[in-house]
Amino acid sequence: MRPKRTLPIILSAVLAMIARGWAAQQTAAPGSNVPPLPSDIPADANRSSVLMMGTLAGQQATWKTSDGQLHVFFQFNDRGRGPKTTTVFILGKNGNPVSEVIKGNDYLKTDVAEEFSLDRETAHWKNRAEQGSRTMDGNTFYVSMNGPPEETTLLVCTALANGGRIALLPEGEAQVRQVSQLDLEAAGKKKHVQLYSVSGLHFLPQYIWLDEAHEFFAAGNRWLTVIREGWEGTQEALLATQERVAVARNAELAQKLAHRYAQGIVFQHANIFDAHTAKIVSDQTVVIVGNRIAKVGASHSENSPAGALVIDATGKTLIPGLWDMHAHVGDGDGFLNLAAGVTTVRDLGNTIDELMARRKRIEEGAELGTRIILAGIIDGPGPYQGPTKVLVANEAEARAAVDNYVKLGYEQIKIYSSVKPELVPAIIDEAHKAGRRVSGHIPAYMTASECVKLGYDEIQHVNFLVLNFFPDVKETQTRLRITEPAKLAAGLDLGSSEVQGFIQLLKDHHTIVDPTMSIFEGQYTAKPGEISPGYTAVFKRLPVQVRRGMLNGGLQAPPGMEARYRESFAKMVALVGLLYKAGVPIEAGTDSLPGFALHRELELDTQAGIPAAEVLKLATLGAARIMKHDTELGSLAPGKLADMVLIDGNPAATISDIRKPVVVVKDGVLYRPSELNTALGIQP
Repeated sequence: MRPKRTLPIILSAVLAMIARGWAAQQTAAPGSNVPPLPSDIPADANRSSVLMMGTLAGQQATWKTSDGQLHVFFQFNDRGRGPKTTTVFILGKNGNPVSEVIKGNDYLKTDVAEEFSLDRETAHWKNRAEQGSRTMDGNTFYVSMNGPPEETTLLVCTALANGGRIALLPEGEAQVRQVSQLDLEAAGKKKHVQLYSVSGLHFLPQYIWLDEAHEFFAAGNRWLTVIREGWEGTQEALLATQERVAVARNAELAQKLAHRYAQGIVFQHANIFDAHTAKIVSDQTVVIVGNRIAKVGASHSENSPAGALVIDATGKTLIPGLWDMHAHVGDGDGFLNLAAGVTTVRDLGNTIDELMARRKRIEEGAELGTRIILAGIIDGPGPYQGPTKVLVANEAEARAAVDNYVKLGYEQIKIYSSVKPELVPAIIDEAHKAGRRVSGHIPAYMTASECVKLGYDEIQHVNFLVLNFFPDVKETQTRLRITEPAKLAAGLDLGSSEVQGFIQLLKDHHTIVDPTMSIFEGQYTAKPGEISPGYTAVFKRLPVQVRRGMLNGGLQAPPGMEARYRESFAKMVALVGLLYKAGVPIEAGTDSLPGFALHRELELDTQAGIPAAEVLKLATLGAARIMKHDTELGSLAPGKLADMVLIDGNPAATISDIRKPVVVVKDGVLYRPSELNTALGIQP
């Protein structure tokens, strides 16, 4: 499961993942996944708790030394991953940092050594991806690559002192405004806090709570929250208020950007992608009435309904709406997906209440978003448990968890990495009895072959396929499931009897593969200071701070292993191609940045040797068939739901043309990607 965005910068990096609270002077319990605070942190330091899905995962500690320096220690543990940094600020007269030094490691355990300094009127900065300087001509604020939540407090205060706006280094601008406030009470203490919106750091505004003294109080979301120690019990009130602000903003944008045409929509002279045959049918007209496709036929034989919106699609290709089969839906994902032509996603693990509420808002038109197919995640309790509250330790709990998901309307069950191997058969049995699919990670101490034989309908992530041939790597709850395939996959002989036998096993059991190649491309091949390969086509269009996050590189390879990591990724791509050629169904899923990552996943499918037209088919009708929604979705035919994308090009011949959507229709409602991108700060 991705950590709610790919950790771009400062607030976006930290707030994309924030969790909940903890008590002063507490030490980690034996077996806990919470790292203890270093012993040299002053007893009077201001402390905050980092909570993931309501469970303590780390801390932030802030203190000043006698020389006036501001020190911040920040860490959390997410299934063996997570940052651990110490930051030292020197503040100027206006409270703006004139020096910042960050040391430690980032979320992927890569070494961090970042510096910023202001020498008279010249700013200098250096980190893993950047090195630069600039002459200052006014108030500015350096946005670090690896800063703690406390840095955002300094940004907000600097911007407020500058009229609510502040120029950013290396470039960009942040806008800050107060959007709400609350009076809180905990353990007999009262506190007044203000909620601030920060725009300019990511696609959507980020939020942070400050107290009366404009000191850090809380930031985050239900996935992960940082909150002042001792005030953890107020988290729900803070998040509820913050969500009301975000929901109101989303509803306003939904009204503005969703275009409804009561008399219908007509695409004339379109080249239609027939998902059943994977061929283009030229010069066709498609008529939409309400949320259904009314007619499909040759353009000369079709008449447009009176008053309908008529779109001349000459020279363009009309395809069914795309599916992302591996999503974890969060704020802003609807914008990114619809702008990319994605009209349906399968959510493979999320907070139940939050996801159901978001789905309801989307269906009611109060939020922009895709159709959401529900898949419920189940994990086991322990130091490496996933960010979910659905944790099972015995068979009764396992079966009850499946039954609850079934009652809620979930269509699939996903098994995660810390589920005990002896519980896997019970989960599969209970799900299959209810007619639900079962997929997932390969739990620790199991192999992919074992899971297939037990009844997995599908396997997530190509790294678990690689590890099937290296059974000595057992602790796949940890980051070993990422680092070991990077070292080992290059040496895998795809022509070996072991590989061929495993492929036959997948075929015999009709097991489907969701490889999510794009995330491994970023982890295994991205170099610091260079554009991540998956985003070269769109990099210049993205907001500046998002771009900077994409320059931070992937996993830190051991010395001399960089080429090996790249070879391992190439072998993964080749393995996916081999699976396809053997007849194993392949899905298009991302587990990464919505929209853009799916485009890259489809390009990687073609690099694996899958013809472009077949790639389009697997991302439309193929996905709908897997989830048994093909009677309503997946192809352009009369009577089906009106989900489609008009592409300025022919992706059935050149898959990269998928990056050129002109018009997107979901459930009969029209969206213009240019408008959605503008709302996200994405350039044409």
